[in-house]
Amino acid sequence: MFLKTVVPIFLAFVAFEVPFCCGFYLPGLAPVSYCQPAGDEAKTPETCKSKIDVFVNRLDSVESVIPYEYDKFDFCGFDKTQSPTENLGQVVFGERIRPSPYIISFLEESKCIEVCEKKYESGNKESMKNLKFLTDGIKQNYQHHWIIDNMPVTWCYDVEAQQSQNTKYCSPGFPIGCYVDGTGKPKDACVINPAFSERDSHYVFNHVDITIAYNNADETTSRLLSAKIEPRSMKHEKPGDCNDNLKPMAIPGKMGKDEKISITYSYSITFKLNTEIKWASRWDYILDSMPHTNIQWFSIMNSLVIVLFLSGMVAMIMLRTLHKDIARYNQMDSAEDAQEEFGWKLVHGDVFRSPRRGMLLSVLLGTGSQIFFMTFITLVFACLGFLSPANRGALMTCVLVLFVCLGTPAGYIAARIYKTFGGERWKTNVLMTCFFIPGIVFVDFFILNLVLWGEGSSAAIPFSTLVALLALWFGVSTPLTFLGAYLGFKKRPIEFPVRTNQIPRQIPDQSFYTKPLPGIVMGGVLPFGCIFIQLFFILNSIWSHQMYYMFGFLFLVMVILIITCSEATVLLCYFHLCAEDYHWWWRSFLTSGFTAFYLFIYCIHYFVSKLTIEGMASTFLYFGYTLIMVTLFFLFCGTVGFFACFWFVVKIYSVVKVD
Repeated sequence: MFLKTVVPIFLAFVAFEVPFCCGFYLPGLAPVSYCQPAGDEAKTPETCKSKIDVFVNRLDSVESVIPYEYDKFDFCGFDKTQSPTENLGQVVFGERIRPSPYIISFLEESKCIEVCEKKYESGNKESMKNLKFLTDGIKQNYQHHWIIDNMPVTWCYDVEAQQSQNTKYCSPGFPIGCYVDGTGKPKDACVINPAFSERDSHYVFNHVDITIAYNNADETTSRLLSAKIEPRSMKHEKPGDCNDNLKPMAIPGKMGKDEKISITYSYSITFKLNTEIKWASRWDYILDSMPHTNIQWFSIMNSLVIVLFLSGMVAMIMLRTLHKDIARYNQMDSAEDAQEEFGWKLVHGDVFRSPRRGMLLSVLLGTGSQIFFMTFITLVFACLGFLSPANRGALMTCVLVLFVCLGTPAGYIAARIYKTFGGERWKTNVLMTCFFIPGIVFVDFFILNLVLWGEGSSAAIPFSTLVALLALWFGVSTPLTFLGAYLGFKKRPIEFPVRTNQIPRQIPDQSFYTKPLPGIVMGGVLPFGCIFIQLFFILNSIWSHQMYYMFGFLFLVMVILIITCSEATVLLCYFHLCAEDYHWWWRSFLTSGFTAFYLFIYCIHYFVSKLTIEGMASTFLYFGYTLIMVTLFFLFCGTVGFFACFWFVVKIYSVVKVD
């Protein structure tokens, strides 16, 4: 009766409210309307803009982990006071968005507009220092990243393997130049122009042709669909001359004693009407041209199906075997039968004996639970579209805020587990939960930040941001952790289904396969098998600067990872209990947590085989950030395996008759 009454009322309410609801846009996805500027600026409609803002972001390279700000390369100057405010995630990621000296008005085409001229003299130390930094950046293939209407300015070029299909790869960045070494071998950026043939020379892309596509939103306003760029190198002979016959702007590897070089930066603007693409689909051409978009879909699905099949097999074996064991144990009525007990029931008096170093284990479980909830909620928001590539910095901001705000469950779980272990030093427990793992990560992060500071990188976090992070840690996360610990210690310890004997049972000699180390090593193989394909895409997005947007697949892989970690840990725990080894507390955590070791090995393989990173600083930064990622992943998987095994052990010993 209740449902019959409530449901019609609810539907009627929805039907009444829907016509009056206003639509909304997700963060970073709100459209901006543009219109052609009127003769008088005051006559321009307030609902549209006539000036198109061009922003420049940091420059990065696949050959170096160290990004730099735009003005570090001595390009044309701009007014830094007009820079937009970055959010916390952008600052931590090292994004530095600045206004550019390029002026664009909607539907006003221009050709060969000179921006500035930079002169370098071999006798001037300051100018030669700037020139050397520019040439080193060209040699390491540093890339521009420009932004127009919250869209990346893309450089689209033919891919050799796909030229027959007339497809182009659209990169969200374009090189600052190209380098031809002493043997005459050009780098990738030089392939676009066969005129780059002078040996040991650096060619600067000092001219850009920008093509902006738009469609008409209504009769008076328009919306931008894309901004594509064609970088060119040309030695300007006179102002306003940008014809194709000009020689490229080359910087020799070695300059003469009194040699001078002048570089003129210029640009051209073209507008193109496109009525076929809708504004809501304007990101599609970038995402569809990514190399990982057209491949690996079948591989991902195939991997998920295999993992699901293996997980189903493990679950079926466990259920059938356990069902027989429990039925046999419960049928033992006589004393003689009881004396003939064998297998996992023999250790019922020791299976819940508190482990050694229970304080450390409870702290790791508390922080691991914090990371688990943070990851789960972040992926849910990402799947809903709140953390799209258009909303820059939102992903890292969400991660940091969630980690800080989830201190309460971390403190609660650590305190509850520690009290169950019989611990009494609750102050030490809560302090370690607050500062042990976060402290290790922060110290690692701070050391890496010192390296970035020393290199003058844009990724170096300002001191004020470090203070803000510390304020979030000590002012928000720590009190919430104390609150969770207070609630956890107020609760009674977790009650176990069987009593623990006073004298520990002696563990018999174990075979090779039931010893702790082989079991832990084998336990991480299957969970790693379900993530390594997605791991390739994630590492590409981090180190090769490609966009990652397949959060739906990532969420599905995370679910499969949780299932696989749980079942692999439970299966190995069952084998060890059958071998009368009751030390399962730490082993359950380390078995699934060992997946992080394979992750680290894969990161080393990726560094050696896929990346072309050079320099000690970049190598140190790569492995420093990898260490943070591996540590968090170790806690995530270890926590999942522990609680799955904990539930399993409590469950099986609660359904057998124990005298």
